[in-house]
Amino acid sequence: MLYYSYWESRCSLKFLMKKIAVVGAGVVGLSTAINIFDSIPFVSVTVIADKFNVDTTSDGAGGLFRPNSNTTPGIPVEKMKKWCADSLEHYTTLLSSQEANKCGVSLMTGFLFGQEPLDDFVSLVSHTFQNLSSEQIRKMNFNYKYGAQVTTLVAECRRYLPWLMEKFQEKGGHVIKRTLKSLEELVGHYDIVVNCTGLGSRFLVPDDSVYPVKGQLIQVEAPWIKHFYYFEDDLPAYIIPCGDRVALGGVRFKDDFTTHIDPEVSRGIWQRCTSKIPSLKNAKVLWEWSGLRPHRIPLRLEKEIMKFPKGQLKVVHNYGHGANGVTLSWGTALNATKLVEEFMRPNFESKL
Repeated sequence: MLYYSYWESRCSLKFLMKKIAVVGAGVVGLSTAINIFDSIPFVSVTVIADKFNVDTTSDGAGGLFRPNSNTTPGIPVEKMKKWCADSLEHYTTLLSSQEANKCGVSLMTGFLFGQEPLDDFVSLVSHTFQNLSSEQIRKMNFNYKYGAQVTTLVAECRRYLPWLMEKFQEKGGHVIKRTLKSLEELVGHYDIVVNCTGLGSRFLVPDDSVYPVKGQLIQVEAPWIKHFYYFEDDLPAYIIPCGDRVALGGVRFKDDFTTHIDPEVSRGIWQRCTSKIPSLKNAKVLWEWSGLRPHRIPLRLEKEIMKFPKGQLKVVHNYGHGANGVTLSWGTALNATKLVEEFMRPNFESKL
């Protein structure tokens, strides 16, 4: 009798289990997939993507936890603070865990400089934030009106993304390498789909309001650089230590769909960064990268029931993070998970 009860219960659980697909394997997609597993019982989660790890836009991110409200317009400040706070808590927890070295998260102190007042939002979601006096800035040999010393975190995505994937699969997650032309292809196969395709949403949904902002950076070997530097100019420059290398950037070219590395842009990045920190002239160039940040005004995080000739599909959209992908990924993943849960009510109770 116990034997039959066991298998009957297993069959019942299988019948109740909901199939969820997360489309996209960047930092937003993998964070969302893990949170769904951790927060909602009786779910099967599959990540579907055509690009993974080094082939994703997330891989090229500088990885600095530096919220910038100016690059995520249209989102209420309180909501941004919530997303940032949730992400900061996640990264801080990793920092103090046994996983810190493996996942590539580290504590980082550095400096922000600009000729205009700095974005106050950074001070609200950083571990420490201290404005610098004119004298302090001068002693550092920088010619800026405003400056701040900030303690925050950096996530080295070349290690962080594989770590997220490993954790997802350890939980029983499935992975399918596949190129989708439409979300309609998933109708009848999954109960809920979470769209984390970033710029791909422009064609997959389709959503013309998501657009590319091209970025380009140079990765160098410069172990003497221990702090990050971010210079807010008409042509900005940033220097971010990240694991065993230092990222030099950067540029923002709106509506540029090209992904090739432009030698002229590289020369500009090199000139700006080495003029600020002359010792970088002795750094060894390891590789260069270019990619397209997926911007949308505002970032899209909402439910939608999409109607296709094949039938309806429950979709949670979570894309358009732009340059704030690493910073907002865990916070928006938690939010997206709650939207998935809402689609599953009233039969399921959340553990959130």
